[in-house]
Amino acid sequence: MAFGSGGKLAAEVSRAGGFGFMGLAFETPDQVKQELATARSILDVPADSTLPIGVGYIGWILDESEPKAKELISIAFEHRVRAIWLSHGDNLGKWVGYYRELVEKTGHHPLLAVQVSFPETAQVAIDDWKADIIVAQGIEAGGHGAAEGFPLLTLLPLILSKAGPNGPPIIAAGGIATGSQVAALLTLGASGAALGTRFLLSPESLYSDKQRQVILDAESPQSVRTLAFDEARGYHNWPKYVDGRAIRNATYDDFQKGDDINVIRQKYAAASETEDLDRVVVWAGAGVSAMNKVLPAKDIVQELHEECLSHLRGVNGLVKS
Repeated sequence: MAFGSGGKLAAEVSRAGGFGFMGLAFETPDQVKQELATARSILDVPADSTLPIGVGYIGWILDESEPKAKELISIAFEHRVRAIWLSHGDNLGKWVGYYRELVEKTGHHPLLAVQVSFPETAQVAIDDWKADIIVAQGIEAGGHGAAEGFPLLTLLPLILSKAGPNGPPIIAAGGIATGSQVAALLTLGASGAALGTRFLLSPESLYSDKQRQVILDAESPQSVRTLAFDEARGYHNWPKYVDGRAIRNATYDDFQKGDDINVIRQKYAAASETEDLDRVVVWAGAGVSAMNKVLPAKDIVQELHEECLSHLRGVNGLVKS
């Protein structure tokens, strides 16, 4: 969750019994070090011990500057994070290779999670990259993902069939808001679930109160897939199959109408100065209708856990009957 999850949120999720990730985009090395230090302080983990959070990297941003990319990945190893998450790149194999180099060099072996939206990519991640974890992202996911991919309930079984019974764990992602959904995905064969938007509604996220209110006020049909916000911000390097899912606003409407992109960019830049969320992007998944309150991250984890267990027990009762 670039721009959404830093060291504080990642640490609080892990402290509550989940596994937290901080997402990187255009942060400097010093900023990343500070976020990791924050997480270590919250979790009260000694400097020479594994830090039980993960760090997520966006492939095309890594490709922008190889020296910076290598430094950012190396920082995660230096801070002994428990997992690395790679997504959204045409050259992810290159960064998997660098990850392997660091494992060999440092002796530290964080788990490698690779996010995929298609069964074919999952096959490469499993067979060629030897990923420890596959994250199956359905088109319901907020933020960036496959523009013309599969709904999660279709994608998950397809990827499970690629992994086979002895393959890596498959984590389901995309539009998940409740423990009942997590339970359903576990019964389908997922080993776990990754939630993004739900945790943006925590005070520990990097979202502002105004952004959180937009999510609270939104209904699921307002969560739309589009290139509008990337075009408005001038980000053109996403893989061709990728767009983003966010809450519909005036930027989206103008883009859909075919307004001059330069005018859209000017309006967006002006709106960014005042956090005018009628134009500035609020990334959010299709599950927003099921999200109606702001809670601390630890309470979200607990709520998801309890609801998931309740539904799994209900399924068990059906089988026994």
